[in-house]
Amino acid sequence: MDKFDILKKYFGYPDFREGQETLIDSILSGKDVLGIMPTGAGKSICYQVPALLLPGITLVVSPLISLMKDQVHALNQAGIHAAYINSSLSESQISKALQLAAAGQYKIIYVAPERLETYEFLTFVERVEISMLTVDEAHCISQWGQDFRPSYLKIVQFINRLRKRPIISAFTATATENVKEDIVCVLGLENPYILVTGFDRKNLYFAVESPKKKDSYVINYIREHDTQSGIIYCATRKNVEKLYEKLKDEGVAVTKYHAGLESEERKKNQEDFIYDNCPVMIATNAFGMGIDKSNVRYVIHYNMPQSLENYYQEAGRAGRDGERAECILLYSAQDVAINRFLLDNKEQNSEYTKEEIDAVRERDEERLQAMIFYCMTTNCLREYILKYFGEKGNSYCGNCLNCNREYEESDVTHAAKSIISCILEARQRYGINVIAGILAGDERAKLREYGVFSYKSYGNLREMNEVEIKRIINYMLTEGLLFQTNDKYMLLKISPEADEVLHGNRSVIMKKAKTEPEKEKESAVKSKSSSKTRRSDTLNSRGLELFEQLRELRTAIAREEGMPPYIIFADKSLVDMCVKVPLNKSDMLKVSGVGENKYARYGERFLDVIREYTGGVREKFYFGNP
Repeated sequence: MDKFDILKKYFGYPDFREGQETLIDSILSGKDVLGIMPTGAGKSICYQVPALLLPGITLVVSPLISLMKDQVHALNQAGIHAAYINSSLSESQISKALQLAAAGQYKIIYVAPERLETYEFLTFVERVEISMLTVDEAHCISQWGQDFRPSYLKIVQFINRLRKRPIISAFTATATENVKEDIVCVLGLENPYILVTGFDRKNLYFAVESPKKKDSYVINYIREHDTQSGIIYCATRKNVEKLYEKLKDEGVAVTKYHAGLESEERKKNQEDFIYDNCPVMIATNAFGMGIDKSNVRYVIHYNMPQSLENYYQEAGRAGRDGERAECILLYSAQDVAINRFLLDNKEQNSEYTKEEIDAVRERDEERLQAMIFYCMTTNCLREYILKYFGEKGNSYCGNCLNCNREYEESDVTHAAKSIISCILEARQRYGINVIAGILAGDERAKLREYGVFSYKSYGNLREMNEVEIKRIINYMLTEGLLFQTNDKYMLLKISPEADEVLHGNRSVIMKKAKTEPEKEKESAVKSKSSSKTRRSDTLNSRGLELFEQLRELRTAIAREEGMPPYIIFADKSLVDMCVKVPLNKSDMLKVSGVGENKYARYGERFLDVIREYTGGVREKFYFGNP
């Protein structure tokens, strides 16, 4: 059996996606690899397929129990024997799993990093052949990454203890150039094949909104997407609880997740979301890593995250099935203050020196500033994200709010000159709030204390309010005319490029969104990815009706077997059934995601529904070409 046979038989796919085959071939040739691929690109296939072709066992180090369970459930559903070793199992269950693995029962074992150093596990690996060690969510090993986990350093110690070094493969969805270098160096990858397939998720629609009432926005959005599953991220537990109660009062089938809940409640709430009992999840960033729920149609950030790494990872939990989904960030100036407070009170690794702690804090501040600029930019949001991760984007993607919004250009050169002059007059000693207050001619006591009322620049932009002045300052920051110090004071400084403006050699032209009706501002944007619109792009009314019947069957099977519905079949597979209209086994095996094992388990039941609906006569349930 070769890699193509395995792909079709177990996973039900006729072809590999971009990058998968080259990574698999590199592993099979004995090379270490690092795959940086966006969420939903099929990273797991890259190590699962070679794991079945290599002679011994593949160990997959994974950071979260939920991720392991999902992956092992999916593999077992596909007919591949796999197991996981983590704290959710009793010691006797772990011993039994290791005995079966030693007897050749399992080709793939998922393991928590903490388990690698236990005596029983070390004894086990001495008795078996470890062909490959795969590090999932590999960015967790970087001390300079946004999600560093000290337990991941145990992987390196574990590899050094093995009598024979296995192939090392590492995978992540988000890694800047620095984090990529950390992964290679810390893991000790030997002459690795490195593949970066790109960070672009073309199926995701990005938007930054600033509604006056965030709660109203969220409630309206959910009403307009009531058949869909989504995640709403909040910065604090308090916000999670508050929004959860509001949505519950509105009759929304909603659940919640944060570190303050008891573990049993967290587990139940997570399962309610995964099994679609409660399609809306409100959570802090404690929720999500490893959640392989493929039909999340939207992710809303109620508060701005602390970094673009965090944002893109969390937003990327939408649309894992490759279908269109929305990622909306609700921004307010208060979010900046909340994040600064959280960073100032962030628990530091006790092993860090003072210099390392200072360096980490400076890096955190740089990431936060990049996140603020994302919320402020009027340019293409997708391009901003891609450039941050070192990838070239187009100035127009056509699938973000900024590309679809109408703007008018405004010459703010005069205001920009006043801002630069004021910063220089203040000897670059103040931040945005003070500079804006000086220029607006504000008379608050703090400014009197600073003695700025005598400045020549005091009140120079009195015709504007402070919000407008701050907007121009933020634009100048994004354009590199100004910069801020990387400390809690965030003092405004002049860049060399500002001289061109001051001396009349450069104009400052700012784009401003055209005024929208208040009603449109306060209500959620009509989704481009609602289930009806999304499927009706492909399926006609008869096709949509068949899809609903297939989805009802999938839900019934999921309840019978205690499995998440998307592990039975993804929405994409159900749509493909409606397009291909299989009437026999041969037809069904041509459907995307239907392998031999899944056909044996479920194929006939889905065929029965299709035959009954069509009367055994194939008809066209889609528009255009399939």
